[in-house]
Amino acid sequence: MSTIRSICVYCGSSPGRGETYLEAGRTLGRSIASHGLRLVYGGGTKGIMGAVASGTREAGGKVMGIIPRFLMNKEATESALERLDELVITEDMHQRKHRMFEESDAFVALPGGIGTVEEIVEIMTWAQLGRHRKPIVYGNIGGFWNPMLTLIDHMRAEGFVHTGHLVQPLVVDTADGIVPAILDAAEPGRAAGDEAVIERL
Repeated sequence: MSTIRSICVYCGSSPGRGETYLEAGRTLGRSIASHGLRLVYGGGTKGIMGAVASGTREAGGKVMGIIPRFLMNKEATESALERLDELVITEDMHQRKHRMFEESDAFVALPGGIGTVEEIVEIMTWAQLGRHRKPIVYGNIGGFWNPMLTLIDHMRAEGFVHTGHLVQPLVVDTADGIVPAILDAAEPGRAAGDEAVIERL
């Protein structure tokens, strides 16, 4: 039985250039719903964030939005937030990220900006420290993450990625291939993390 029930998606609150990224967001959302999984995301109703959420909802999937109070009217509208199945309002970004981690069994980075990079890098850091073994995916739409992946390879080659076997993100080039890749990677007990290491943190 799969350990995956909820997938966290990090992505831009802007649409990016053209329709490619928005369509990827909608496609991923539909895929999450069609596999009977729940979307956990940052609560925004604009840009790629909004596309993932609307794709999930339109396909009959469940959506949990987690958003800091100060971003409610910047990344979303209150009326749109009311349409989510679950809404969690946090006091700051730290609470938001921790709650997203707790609610999710896998993490996906679609194209986005500095905030998206910060979120997925933190999840990779926690993996390196043994905090979790949940699947991590770079949704490499149109090669968007190639510079990031090159940097990670460079850090690894130069000896700065310690316990590198714990930091092995999946790279998937198409939005509809992301969920199947996560389900293939997930094994019973994989998401539990190394309790011995966690206790030492």
